[in-house]
Amino acid sequence: MDHLSAADLRTAVTASAEDPDTEEADVFRALADPSRRLLLDSLFDADGQTLGELSAQLPGMTRFGVMKHLKILDAAGLVTSRKVGRERLHYLNPVPIRLIHDRWIGKYAEVWAAGLADLKARLEGTATDRPHHVFQVYIRATPEQLWQAITDPELTSRYFRQSRVESGWRRGDRLRYLIADEVVVAGEILEADPPRRLVTTWAFTRDPRLRNDPPSRVTWEIERQGETCKLTLVHDDFPSENATFKSVKSGWSLYLSSMKSLLETGEGLAVAQNWVS
Repeated sequence: MDHLSAADLRTAVTASAEDPDTEEADVFRALADPSRRLLLDSLFDADGQTLGELSAQLPGMTRFGVMKHLKILDAAGLVTSRKVGRERLHYLNPVPIRLIHDRWIGKYAEVWAAGLADLKARLEGTATDRPHHVFQVYIRATPEQLWQAITDPELTSRYFRQSRVESGWRRGDRLRYLIADEVVVAGEILEADPPRRLVTTWAFTRDPRLRNDPPSRVTWEIERQGETCKLTLVHDDFPSENATFKSVKSGWSLYLSSMKSLLETGEGLAVAQNWVS
């Protein structure tokens, strides 16, 4: 089970993020291997696992072999990892599935669409003992362009349900997303390091199902990757898997996909119409 060709690994890890067809090919290639599918299934059952915990799912494979498979899943964007204390935890990332779903859903017969939707739903599963959401997407843009997309109200209105963001973007400043004159999300800037990192609190103020939940935390991290950038969004600091935690899991993947579409094509996704789903 431990064999994985150097060419296979090199192709996946160095794959270009400039061509959407290449990105999709990386996702399908990563899913083609049964060991990698098993790792994804394990993360679906228990998100946020260490290398040791994932290695236990493949007892016939060395830790190095599992690491190589995780690198391919990471290169395809299906898995992302975060350092927590002394451990590195691995999470499912639903954004690539969202992108494939949005591009191809109308082009195949219902049986194919249903299968793709089921795959998307499985990979978007909920965290169990660690209430986190971690999302990643690669975008053909500079860090400055990504920062502008996050902080410019003219741009957020084009990919984020026509909402206009408002803040001074300094630590301690308030954060608001407005639709017309109504505040739909309110928060505070906890950390701002343009164009690399932004941390805010996040609380829904309009939806009666969500507005009684305490504020959570959203972290945006921008890393240059050659001619593209890796955008990581972490939504955490939930007291439990409350209504807000459950509501944002599919919403963020949709809005990040819409941001990517806007920056790369000039148009956000028409389906990005609701805060929650």
